[in-house]
Amino acid sequence: VGRALPEPSFGSETRPGGMLTQEEIDKCREAFERFDKDGSGTIDAWELKETLKAMGQNPTDEEVFQMLSQVDDDGSGSIEFPEFLKVIEAQKEASAAQNDESDLIDAFVAMGGLTDKSGHVEAEKLRRTIKAFELTVDIDRLIEETDTDGSGEIDYDEFKGMFN
Repeated sequence: VGRALPEPSFGSETRPGGMLTQEEIDKCREAFERFDKDGSGTIDAWELKETLKAMGQNPTDEEVFQMLSQVDDDGSGSIEFPEFLKVIEAQKEASAAQNDESDLIDAFVAMGGLTDKSGHVEAEKLRRTIKAFELTVDIDRLIEETDTDGSGEIDYDEFKGMFN
């Protein structure tokens, strides 16, 4: 069995970069202990899958083994609690990235683009919308930087670039 690593300590607020809140860590600890059937301080692939299911996820066997291989630092074939937190953080980051992309596509479509990321947003419509909502964005500068060909049309990649 691998050496015990110190448990990370985070504040109660959500941290950037997918860091877990103290409340999330506490829930992870409860789930981890519930599925550490033999009390060894580790969970194997089957226990990991059951733990993730109990936390509302439904990973495939392949995904479980991939997660395990990414965080099983000591090559034991099972994971200790600090390694388990890495799995949960990675899942949280992946989920956040997917949600961010979905929100961006929704905004693109609301402005005139298509759900498959084709089409474009008229620069003038974007300018009017920003000003109508009284947002403190230098939209003229942003459009000038984004619409480099001066077409007055912003495609999805340009639109996405405006928010990064």
